[in-house]
Amino acid sequence: MLVLVLVLVLVLALEPRTSNLAPRTRNLEPGTSNLAPRTRNLEPRPRNPYELRAGRTSVEPMRFLHPELDEARELSLEDVFICPGYFDGGSRLDVDLTPDDFAGGSHPVVAANMNAVTGKRMAETMARYGGLGVLPQDMALETVERIVHHIHAAHVRFDTPLSVKPEATLRDVAGIILKRAHDMVVVVDEDQRPIGIVTTSDLRDRDQYTPVHRLMRKELVTVTTDVDNRAAFERMESQRVKATPVVDGQGRLVGIITKKDAVRLELLTPALDRDGRLMVAAAVGISKDAPDTARSLVDMGVGAIVIDTAHGHQRRMVEVIAAVRQVIGDAVPLVAGNVCTAEGARVLCEAGADVIKVNVGPGAMCTTRMQTGAGRPSFTSVLHCAREAQKYGKHVWADGGVRYPRDMALYLAAGASRVMVGTMLAGTYESPGDIKEDPEGFLYKENYGMASARAVHDRNEGEVSFDRAKKAFFREGISSSRIYLREGFESVGAILTDAISGLLSSVTYAGARNLVAFREGVVVGTQTPGGFAEGRPHGRVRR
Repeated sequence: MLVLVLVLVLVLALEPRTSNLAPRTRNLEPGTSNLAPRTRNLEPRPRNPYELRAGRTSVEPMRFLHPELDEARELSLEDVFICPGYFDGGSRLDVDLTPDDFAGGSHPVVAANMNAVTGKRMAETMARYGGLGVLPQDMALETVERIVHHIHAAHVRFDTPLSVKPEATLRDVAGIILKRAHDMVVVVDEDQRPIGIVTTSDLRDRDQYTPVHRLMRKELVTVTTDVDNRAAFERMESQRVKATPVVDGQGRLVGIITKKDAVRLELLTPALDRDGRLMVAAAVGISKDAPDTARSLVDMGVGAIVIDTAHGHQRRMVEVIAAVRQVIGDAVPLVAGNVCTAEGARVLCEAGADVIKVNVGPGAMCTTRMQTGAGRPSFTSVLHCAREAQKYGKHVWADGGVRYPRDMALYLAAGASRVMVGTMLAGTYESPGDIKEDPEGFLYKENYGMASARAVHDRNEGEVSFDRAKKAFFREGISSSRIYLREGFESVGAILTDAISGLLSSVTYAGARNLVAFREGVVVGTQTPGGFAEGRPHGRVRR
């Protein structure tokens, strides 16, 4: 009997402990426990997204680090991060940031169609640096036509010069010198040949009615239009100047190039239309005039039409998309928004939009979420809309909420082809409006939301007072905000260079060499507020 008991105990001891192992075995199935993501992440994946694209007919889109947990969450930009992967390239300078939605642009940054952000100078400069500026829908058609003509006539490489005649006064110079970032007004003769220059430093402690010919600097350093970037930089370096006029073969003024621009233009190539001119887009609303306005814009030569309203998932938007498409055909790409759900993206895709503009409420000047409760966290909005648009072979733009270059990278990871920014560009020399000075001597520009009381009032200026008063109740934006010029980031060129250098590095961190491969191979994780906080610079700064 004792022998039988010992045999039975020995048999039980040798049997697999199925009850203890069963939970761990089940944990290998997706979505059952916290151990599942760790197990899945150990599965081998192609190290280089290019190999993935070359070896398979289908590709894996952006995926979460812990998909069982993260797919169901509503995530903002601060909630997510890019998980670094293997990069087998040589240099981040070899990365191609060209958007894949339509031709035009060497990188995905778009200046928003806000009255205080994009005007003549902004749209021109954005295009020269490879981006795209969208002129606001509130502009009169005559103004838009004048701006488009100016941008198309502008030099694709050199900044537009500011010039005066010798008899002009310092007051005349002071009125225009802060319109451009190069800090130079060129004094020209009757044949547009430079004979002197005036800079901001020349204006200090001078009588404002002094003629410029009395104090202009006559020792000129110039370069010709055929100079390459390195030669231009070295000439300015040797002559110890920050900027220089550019002249043609007859010595006539053509433009301005700065030392910084000579380097930036190695990184940023211009956004050109089919005719080799700087590219510009323009927006329309959803009023009954939208089709006729769109037709006029196409005739002017704009490179894309943006149909814009705060709530794009509505019948009127669908009708306007169809009407505009019927009028312009496939002459230019048609962008429409804003929406924040897959259903909203589906409706606009089926209506005929080529690109869907995504997000409701994350913009710095927007109060929609606080005023109405409507909206959705920005990263999830872009992710879901991009997935839906992809089913129709369409694309999405992420609009609003960008504060850092990382935000652009995360929007692109979520599936956006381009990223629209507003307030980030508002505090620059190139944005519309005049630079003002606060009591402490700091320079700023005013910014306001496109659904603010100020914008609504201006938009309805042609209506009778009673009707304007009724519409003034409905406002979802800030009417006045000071956006200060940041030291080192006073120009669009400086901000874009900072953003693009960050994007180039982001793509390599994900192991890719272009934006398509980036979206296909990137892995995104979620984090706590503490995780976001520790990634911000937090060294002690003496004030």
